[in-house]
Amino acid sequence: MDFRELAPRRFFLETWRALDARADAERDPAAGYDFRPLWALASGAVFLTLMEYFGMPEDFHAVVRWLGDLEMEGALEGETFRTLWSSPWWELMNHSWWAAWRVLGFFVLPLFVIKLSGDRIRDQNLERAGFRDKLWIYLLSYLVVLGFVVGVSFTDGFQTYYPFYRQSSRSWLDFGLWELLYIAQFFSLEFFFRGWWLRACESLGSKAIFAMTVPYVMIHFGKEFPETLGAIFAGIFLGTLAMRTRSIWGGFLVHSLVAVSMDVAALLQTTGLPTQFLPDL
Repeated sequence: MDFRELAPRRFFLETWRALDARADAERDPAAGYDFRPLWALASGAVFLTLMEYFGMPEDFHAVVRWLGDLEMEGALEGETFRTLWSSPWWELMNHSWWAAWRVLGFFVLPLFVIKLSGDRIRDQNLERAGFRDKLWIYLLSYLVVLGFVVGVSFTDGFQTYYPFYRQSSRSWLDFGLWELLYIAQFFSLEFFFRGWWLRACESLGSKAIFAMTVPYVMIHFGKEFPETLGAIFAGIFLGTLAMRTRSIWGGFLVHSLVAVSMDVAALLQTTGLPTQFLPDL
């Protein structure tokens, strides 16, 4: 554990120079135009658009409403979808739709592009050795962010926004199911931004980090201003580490720990943590 590694000049500038040198060394003029950044960024933009326009809770409402209308018209038997709105799990279904679309857009669909481009899935910054070597940096980063989380947890905006699933305090089952969905989409997000995109854009050197950071910050629009602002630094910091270690696992770990901590902090400030395993339905 060498804290001198965290000096900004050494951590950022020297790493970016090394990435640029590696990209220059691996660039083969005889190979022609590198289509990998084009395919990754263009198809990724499509996937982000699909998630925004079809992967939100209101889109789930529209689908359920349409299926309910088919039941009323007799095209579908039963009344499953007409009564779904009154289910005690209705809110969790909404979040499940949202999380499923994130897993689809951030992970499943990129897998097809990776295979079509001839790359290997295991090469998408999924190595573990670099993650183990720099684990202390990730854990230290989490502790720093945790301090900010505790501070903002006393604000009304934070308590109103988190957790997304308002029934999280109803039972430990509710809380656990929601966090599993939340964590699954965080893995997919890290795979998309710090795995697939950075790997596909390695020929850009350190510039790939900043190309990735812009849309990464934009998916935070609508959240609290300090969190969105912090996403700029997080994108650059985690992107630098991911390209340096060829691993997304540290970013996934930090993201997951921070997300759960934010939900716990919000619950402690409002309704409290669950007091029973199963909900009273």
